[in-house]
Amino acid sequence: MIRFRLDLADLATTSFAYSPLQETVLSLRMWTGHAGRFPALVPVFDALRPAFETLDTELLRALVGRRRGWVPDVLTPRPAVPAPALRDELATLRTLDPARLGPDLERTFPPLGEPVPARLARALDRPDRLLAEIADALEAYWETCLAPAFWPRARSVLHADLVHRARVLAEHGAADLFAGLSPQLSWADGVLSLVSHGPGYADPDEIPVDGRGLLLTPSCFTDGVATTLALDAPPQIVYAVRGLATLAGTPPPEASAALDRLLGTPRARLLTLLATPASTTELARRFGVTPGAVSQHLAVLTAAGLTARARHGRLVLYRRTPLGEALVRG
Repeated sequence: MIRFRLDLADLATTSFAYSPLQETVLSLRMWTGHAGRFPALVPVFDALRPAFETLDTELLRALVGRRRGWVPDVLTPRPAVPAPALRDELATLRTLDPARLGPDLERTFPPLGEPVPARLARALDRPDRLLAEIADALEAYWETCLAPAFWPRARSVLHADLVHRARVLAEHGAADLFAGLSPQLSWADGVLSLVSHGPGYADPDEIPVDGRGLLLTPSCFTDGVATTLALDAPPQIVYAVRGLATLAGTPPPEASAALDRLLGTPRARLLTLLATPASTTELARRFGVTPGAVSQHLAVLTAAGLTARARHGRLVLYRRTPLGEALVRG
């Protein structure tokens, strides 16, 4: 059990961000025997397999623990802004102190009962060269497999999650926010408790946040919560993103017959789908129509008070209003 003690200032500076580099590294779990934890993504990554096999798969697979799917923390530095670009995160990775690599590998693999993978261990006499090779391999993996089709859809889901969580915190408070992230988290009397299933790091039982704030990061490739700790940075909690099934191209849900008669089929289905905030582009992809057609229907729903716009950076997401929620619930 890890307990984070947060005062009002810490809660006020709780922030949300996603990380393309984190998603790139954690997505390697799909190639290392852990894909069964994410069944909705299996068809997506099966389609990417021919492209993946053209890369340095030995090095990429070596970055993931066989038993638990853990990855070295050094490869997933905290995002500095809510929605960073991968090129900026890779630049940060390439400038890290190479001396951190060896100790971080030792903290990742042996506690899980497995040695540091041979491909990594035999290169540790030149950690600077190994770090550069890893960064190059991750960049090639991103450009070949993730960036063309997967990332635009994943980014929309991650954006939607950030907007939803920030809204929950603002409207319902910390208890509802943390309860909605994972059953592993609980909040009471200014203390956030995390039931940790990690590999036995010697983390202190209670951690005062001391004005550093708390960073919450959604991921498509975790099925619980995990935390990373550093004295010079906010504690970070990585949790499972909402709406993961949408990445698999599942058909949009059918609206109720009554809602269909009231709004018409296209608008009723749009309103039903917006249980999770989404962009016009993502909605158009789900329905197989043009973004312009979706925009026309959303304009009508918004004018009627059934949907609302929420901006996150340069992305505009639509969500149901309380009136829209009531109509969908019937």
